[in-house]
Amino acid sequence: MNEQSDALVVAHLVKEYRVHRTVFRAVDDVSFRIPRGTTFGLVGESGSGKSTIARCALNLVAPTSGTSLIDGVDPTRVRGGALRRLRARTGFVFQNPKAALNPRVRIRDSIAEPLRTHTALSSAEITKRVAALLDEVGLSAAHADRLPHQLSGGQAQRAGVARAIATEPELIVLDEPTSALDVSVQAQVLNLLQRLKRERGLSYLLISHDLDVVRYMSDDAGVMRRGQLVESGSADVVLTSPSHDYTRQLLAAMPATPGAAQIVPGGEERSILL
Repeated sequence: MNEQSDALVVAHLVKEYRVHRTVFRAVDDVSFRIPRGTTFGLVGESGSGKSTIARCALNLVAPTSGTSLIDGVDPTRVRGGALRRLRARTGFVFQNPKAALNPRVRIRDSIAEPLRTHTALSSAEITKRVAALLDEVGLSAAHADRLPHQLSGGQAQRAGVARAIATEPELIVLDEPTSALDVSVQAQVLNLLQRLKRERGLSYLLISHDLDVVRYMSDDAGVMRRGQLVESGSADVVLTSPSHDYTRQLLAAMPATPGAAQIVPGGEERSILL
């Protein structure tokens, strides 16, 4: 495992929670890697430990044991300015775009906040950067002065993406980034994320229960069940010719006409109307 060529390395990660006198193991000895410029999709039913892995990997939640390396750096071993610089190299896109944005803060200020926290840019430079980010994700200058409730779900998620890429991170966690959106908007947001990956050389940790989304977005994939990574490998192989019974059960349980099947690679994704 060449850690220097990986955006993220997770090794033997364990996360336990104590519930009264019982210890619940939410993540059980999980290991995987994300080479730079690639997407690793984690799929599994709700409660399987997918989001907990992401939060532990970025040290937003302290793991019980195991390690994660972000661009070769263990986030549990850095403090102060070094930790802030490491945080700036990661981003997070959340499931509910409107809930992820401060309801009392205008969109321009939500996008500007990580720039104020993690960079030494002047106010004028931040204003210019925010305008460029809005354009990059397909929003107009008019959206900058709106509050989250004044945006559609798709527009709010575009704003969330702009915020996530504001500090030019190398690794972004996509935690169910389209599950709260209408099908037509899902396709546009996924195509936006794919374009940003190509243009910026981003690496993604994608969390989803939608196998079609994982297949479309991912280079590699892992299947979670009850806190364990039961299968991992090339997304094409894992999601078309799985070796584990549970993965085969997930594939068999897919609806006959899943919404994500309407995704058109390279399709339109810059409309500001949705």
